[in-house]
Amino acid sequence: MSRFITFVIASLSLLFISACQPQPEALEVKVEPSGYAFHGVNVVTLTRTDGNVVANQTVLVEGDRITAVGDTATLSVPQNYQHIDGRDKYLLAGLAEMHGHVPPASGFGQYPDRYLDDVLFMYVANGVTTVRGMLGYPHQLQLKRDITEGKRIGPTLYLAGPSFNGNSIESPEQATQRVIDQRDEGWDLLKVHPGLTLAEYQAMAKTARNAKMDFGGHVPTDVGLEEALKAGQRTIDHLDGYLEEIDATNRAASRYELDYLVALSLRYNVAVVPTQALWATIIGAADKDALRAYPEIKYVPQQVRDGWFGYLEEPTLGYFNQDNAMVQQQNRQRLIKALYDGGVPMIFGTDAPQLFSVPGFSAMHEIRMLRDAGIPTAGILHSATVAAGEYFADKDKFGAIAEGQRADFMLLNENPLIAPEAIAEHAGVMVAGQWLDRATIDARLAEIAAAYAVSTDTEQ
Repeated sequence: MSRFITFVIASLSLLFISACQPQPEALEVKVEPSGYAFHGVNVVTLTRTDGNVVANQTVLVEGDRITAVGDTATLSVPQNYQHIDGRDKYLLAGLAEMHGHVPPASGFGQYPDRYLDDVLFMYVANGVTTVRGMLGYPHQLQLKRDITEGKRIGPTLYLAGPSFNGNSIESPEQATQRVIDQRDEGWDLLKVHPGLTLAEYQAMAKTARNAKMDFGGHVPTDVGLEEALKAGQRTIDHLDGYLEEIDATNRAASRYELDYLVALSLRYNVAVVPTQALWATIIGAADKDALRAYPEIKYVPQQVRDGWFGYLEEPTLGYFNQDNAMVQQQNRQRLIKALYDGGVPMIFGTDAPQLFSVPGFSAMHEIRMLRDAGIPTAGILHSATVAAGEYFADKDKFGAIAEGQRADFMLLNENPLIAPEAIAEHAGVMVAGQWLDRATIDARLAEIAAAYAVSTDTEQ
């Protein structure tokens, strides 16, 4: 909470006496605002298929909440608020990274003490104010508390525990116990990786349903898409298992097959987190020269960059058969468009940090890829704001500019419905009630780039 500093004068007589005495030089006292008022701003509202702008609004923030939204001409502002001129600017709810990662506390090489904080800041610097962390490490629960308590700058975290996979689970009984352990430890959801047997997966799913814990991620080969949907997997990430379900990893999927996948998804009320840009890189369908030229690469440690560049040089590049990379990519783009058009919930994610997927910066590449698939900008922004808030509706209110919502948003210089690239050039970000103007963000990003400009070999 913001603090007030008030000065009380006990009596007029004391004031008179003191005025007659020689006075020491006055000390400047910094008064912290008790809240924020964004005046004259255009508020962006979103539905799954459309977007709108409500002009000339004032948005009030106190603590970590939006406390009022109303017409600038009539909405009164409490005293001691910091006033921010929003005329000719747009307010968009903060983005959610629904398949993100928080790196291990040990960091990378000679950067163990700073890499974690840099990743958290890069999310926020790009307007990503919520992250669903999809691979748990022990330190993350404390990290989540640190952010909530204001000890670190970072997005609000919802965390999956250590993953369920072929190496971590050896029996249905072990899967059952792992669910119970992660529930008791305080993790928000369960992460599914490849390698589980059908019996292990079913044991995990049954226990998770009884424990009221969501689970999401990959679809193990022995399970298959339909069994995962029947079991209640909340999200299918990377569109995993979809093309395998119709055996279309090396040929073009038919319209009939795409319609079947849409109907199957709707039947079991699943949401998809597509991560299209990252997956194009993984399967070898992305433009290598464009990847090498990403300007945001300067914000990651040298040894990470070296690993990424090395991946591009591998002759066997590709998560699948590289000979079929473009067919797979075309299928993925047609599939996500079919799922969107068919009404299957889509929630935004980029799988950062990952190959050429730099936290926060990766959002613009994903937006571009989804637009290339034919999905309207409003639908993409809805998937990154409102849809993420709906997913976590039982935990908090966020994802829209409205009273009672968590104060997560960006101040933009242009209308993002017309020019989504305006997100990358925002004028400032508010994360859980903390305001970071553009100058503050740019200064910290410059400091991060400078820290990673020195090569690993030089410092070692």
